[in-house]
Amino acid sequence: IIKALMFWVEQRLYAIPLNAVSQIARTRESEVHRVDNYEVLQLRNQVLPLLRLGRPPAADIDRKSSKLFVLVITVGEKRYGLIVDALEGEEELVIKALDDQTFSTDLVNGASILGDGKVVLILNLAAVVEHVARTRPQETGQTHSGLLLNHADRARLAVSAAGGQA
Repeated sequence: IIKALMFWVEQRLYAIPLNAVSQIARTRESEVHRVDNYEVLQLRNQVLPLLRLGRPPAADIDRKSSKLFVLVITVGEKRYGLIVDALEGEEELVIKALDDQTFSTDLVNGASILGDGKVVLILNLAAVVEHVARTRPQETGQTHSGLLLNHADRARLAVSAAGGQA
């Protein structure tokens, strides 16, 4: 059983251990900047590397009015900001282990079922951070995003980023 913070990314419910969250911030897309192909946010006089779990912002959005939720987490000795779509709340979750045939990623530690029947996937924060560091985009102007997208959505995102049609 863990105390967890639950949030939504791309219409899916996820959770992370509450003790890993040091702060929840609300910011605007216009406050997010790129440094060496990473997205960062200046928060309380510190530069915070961001991990965008869902889709990157559409090119036609109003960056000044588009608001974001940022979960400030600590992994090891470093702090990161997870950009999520919406917050669901805190809850005590009973973790159910997932076998390798059910889920083929190290990004998820397990799952839990809420009282209303919703399934919550519990993220492995160390694996998320390691994955982003390992798959850093090499092209100038590109940033890493869409970590929690399914394969079909990720393929469409890659095609649209290359300027083609999905």
